[in-house]
Amino acid sequence: MNIELGPLKPEPAMLALGLALYFLMLWTLGRGAFPRIERLRAERRDATEGRAERAEAVRAEAEAVQDAGRRELAAARHEAARIRQEYAERGAAAIARARAEGARERDELLAAMRALIAAERAEAAARLRRDVGKLAVTLAGRVVGEPVHSVAADRRTVDRFLSEH
Repeated sequence: MNIELGPLKPEPAMLALGLALYFLMLWTLGRGAFPRIERLRAERRDATEGRAERAEAVRAEAEAVQDAGRRELAAARHEAARIRQEYAERGAAAIARARAEGARERDELLAAMRALIAAERAEAAARLRRDVGKLAVTLAGRVVGEPVHSVAADRRTVDRFLSEH
């Protein structure tokens, strides 16, 4: 075999040995070093890109939890507003009932007091008429100089006068 390689002119035995060693080295690298290199590259990719992916997953989960919290908070606010409204309505109804009850009691008390005042006024007027009549008869007796009780009682003069006025 005569291969023209120019100025190099390798010996065929050395060429065969070189090729054999070259393939042996490739096989050794393929069995030992390349898998380790690939594993390190995968770990490095996992460390960089994997963390970013995990961080993105954690962020998405955090956003989902935050959205759920916001929904719960909105529902709680709505419920609180509903409860406030309900108790405001209850309070307004209680105030209206208390006002109506107070007005009813006030009207009853005013009616009772008006009746009492009217009765006392009538009693006071009757007592006053009796006393005015007695005083008038006593005064008339002092002016005339003799008792006029019997004359006033017979003629009912004082009662007629008071009934006319």
